[in-house]
Amino acid sequence: MPHVLVTGGAGFIGSNLCRRLLRDGHEVTVLDDLSEGERENLRELDGRPGFRFVLGDVRDAAAVAGACAGATHVAHLAARKIPRYGGALATLDVNAGGTRAVLDAALAARARVVLASTSDVYGKNPDVPFAEYRTASVLGHSKVRRWSYAVSKLFEEHVAFAMHEELGLDVVVLRYFGGYGPFQHRGWLGGPQSVFMERAFAGEPLPVHGDGSQRRTFTHVDDLVEGTVRALFSPEARGELFNVGGAEEVTVLELARRCWRLARDDEPRVELQPYEGIGGNYEDVLRRVPDLAHARARLGFEARVPLDEGLRATWAWMRSNRLGGAPCSGS
Repeated sequence: MPHVLVTGGAGFIGSNLCRRLLRDGHEVTVLDDLSEGERENLRELDGRPGFRFVLGDVRDAAAVAGACAGATHVAHLAARKIPRYGGALATLDVNAGGTRAVLDAALAARARVVLASTSDVYGKNPDVPFAEYRTASVLGHSKVRRWSYAVSKLFEEHVAFAMHEELGLDVVVLRYFGGYGPFQHRGWLGGPQSVFMERAFAGEPLPVHGDGSQRRTFTHVDDLVEGTVRALFSPEARGELFNVGGAEEVTVLELARRCWRLARDDEPRVELQPYEGIGGNYEDVLRRVPDLAHARARLGFEARVPLDEGLRATWAWMRSNRLGGAPCSGS
């Protein structure tokens, strides 16, 4: 029986992945220090056969090795994200140091490891859609701290593929695009739709950075999990790099309006915020869309959840689980 170690398993994607793996009959061990994930996300899994939670930091090599004992597969999701309002050092330290510890443990256990990377590594490249083996990374300069996330993830990818080539590590790298859905973080770590839904519920203006013309594809967590499961168990995935994302492109401003209309019947209230207010010389990406041909051909992956359907389901979850189940108009 496959035994999967999920680092960062108390987080958004991780907790959804754990549910899917257990439903499929696999054993699951979670390693999480709860610095960003929430123990409550996994509470319903406690006591289920084949499930174990380990409190620990991915930078602690001994803790990682202990959690990895007996694992046949590893889903490495633990990470720090873009430091919008804080320092970059933790992002660089956790992502670089933690990933090396996880890859070393997976190599020792002879386990396949799926490394969760990010679409952010494509940076500001205007060549859209982004293709794994065609599109180069175009990042800002090192005084702009938002790029510390992309740099740390690119470093992770290089380490993973170097260990694959030189040491025989069985690794797959996934670049996720704009995840959303149940158990998403309530703040900016959860993405703009999370903030928009929270503000819309309260009737507060929705904070849109810049002029809102940035274009994105957003991916329901069920699709992210499906792509991850395929990468974990497909022989065709070994040593490969895949985009995992949705295909429906939308502006951030339009996303804000859709989130408002889930909660309310009145005219959407949007507050445009200049990038200067974010700090750290913040730079945004104007368009982020994946080319999914490689994932379709090698993994058989195709995003299935339409954006409006996924947003409605996410709103229903947030209202009942995060916002106290209070009634809302227009829903």
